[in-house]
Amino acid sequence: MAQVIEVSDPADPRLDDFRDLSTADRRPDRPGGRGLVIAEGVVVVRRLLASPYPVRALLGIRRRVEELADDLAGLDVPAYVASAEVMADAVGFHLNRGILATADRAPAPDPAHLAENARTLAVLEGVGDHENLGSLFRNAAALGVDGVLLAPGCSDPLYRRSVRVSMGHVLAVPFAELDPWPDGLKWLRDSGFRLLALTPSADAVPLSEAVRADERVAVLLGSEGPGLTAEAIAAADAAVRIPMSREVDSLNVATAAAVAFYALAERGTGGTARQG
Repeated sequence: MAQVIEVSDPADPRLDDFRDLSTADRRPDRPGGRGLVIAEGVVVVRRLLASPYPVRALLGIRRRVEELADDLAGLDVPAYVASAEVMADAVGFHLNRGILATADRAPAPDPAHLAENARTLAVLEGVGDHENLGSLFRNAAALGVDGVLLAPGCSDPLYRRSVRVSMGHVLAVPFAELDPWPDGLKWLRDSGFRLLALTPSADAVPLSEAVRADERVAVLLGSEGPGLTAEAIAAADAAVRIPMSREVDSLNVATAAAVAFYALAERGTGGTARQG
């Protein structure tokens, strides 16, 4: 059972995992920090507790800690209970969701192991916005994507904002780095995947025409501004687009990913997306 511990001093060193989260260069989930995973809010904390990431501690107001009593029953971790004011002083801002949890990172899977039993993968190039990354992982979890491969230039999916926007689903979707880039795409094809590069280019094939039943697919998605590089598109088996009307030239990358993931979820199901 988690150890519930009252804390009244925001300077208590036991709260160091949660300290100064508003100060970018001191945040414990940043590269210059301790590389911790930070979950915020009851729903996300619950998903962290159920994930493979080793939980270190919780900090919350009593009501929020008590909501997680069943989830904490089998865990030997400290759950620090504090007033909202003490929490705000330690964290650096008022926390509306009332609870945080920290965890150490789990070892990233080897890309070959991630791909071995996957049917659908997302491959990201240069996706740097934390909110887009979080939304994309949430979409991946919802629409049956088995894993995410990150090319150089992507942000860390485990930054606090990405974890929060994903509603904790980033903790359940396995991801790994794909390096070297773009040469790693040849390895992915040799592993049995058909590579579809998503682009707004007018000469790309409509997505619905490119999706084939009963094939393993890796969909390539590019950065928020320029999209995929020419090298990544050239390395794909096909460049595909989402047909759009009213002179809209492109979609937000997370929105485009959701459309592509849905189309891939339908393949081989007779037009009915998988229910989960």
